[in-house]
Amino acid sequence: MTDEKQIVVETINLTKIYGDDGGVRALDGVSLTIRAGEFVAVMGPSGSGKSTLLNILGALDRPTGGVCKVNGQELAKVKDLDRFRSKTVGFVFQLHNLIPTLTAVENVEVPLQEENMSDRARRKRAEELLNLVGLSDRVNFMPSQLSGGQRQRVAIARALANHPAIVLADEPTGNLDSKSTDEIMDLLRALNREQGTTFIVVTHNPAVARAADRVVTVRDGKIKRDERMDSVFLSDLREFKESALGHAILDGNIPPELSGIGMDRVAEQVKEVLEKV
Repeated sequence: MTDEKQIVVETINLTKIYGDDGGVRALDGVSLTIRAGEFVAVMGPSGSGKSTLLNILGALDRPTGGVCKVNGQELAKVKDLDRFRSKTVGFVFQLHNLIPTLTAVENVEVPLQEENMSDRARRKRAEELLNLVGLSDRVNFMPSQLSGGQRQRVAIARALANHPAIVLADEPTGNLDSKSTDEIMDLLRALNREQGTTFIVVTHNPAVARAADRVVTVRDGKIKRDERMDSVFLSDLREFKESALGHAILDGNIPPELSGIGMDRVAEQVKEVLEKV
């Protein structure tokens, strides 16, 4: 059971304020628990605080207040954050950030450079990871010779190099077409199921979030919803029910401009659904 697994992320009343005099409250009392092996999507509009949360979890930024623990370590007490990141967290960004002068396998080797490994062992690990992400025939290709989806696969392999406790992915499919997006999310899902990798993916795309087991919705720096994926659509329906249009349908008061596009013809069916949720 998931509830019995180790807690790898725990935040308690996490806040982040940018600027003086309480300028911008990017995070406002965020408390969150994520266990090993979960696949969590963090959703929200631009400016909602989701990327700020990811940056704090990855020790790329410090909170203004509250507690943040990753893999049992309270980040405020970690003295060497660079070493913590290299040992504990894997990163996948919207821009893959590959080094253009290195081959795919050399890029994957970069996080392993400070490890006590022989050159041969390092190369073997990198090749195994490229095989894992379906690029065994591209190990010696330069980033410029790879498609966008392939470059992101290399970035995922690199993120896994040091056996991280968590992998943080910030809009990992933001620059990809729909086909490549589906392929990357299928890959992350497979890695989660087969390797037990813990993923936290920030996205504004509901199609990307559907790959997750759990969706955390952030707005105005607060967690508004935290639900298993199988209940998200019901929750969306309940939210629609409480909207102005939802109330209009339930009350039988369809605005004229919506009647003009045929909403009145489907309103009764929609009303039956809303009355059941």
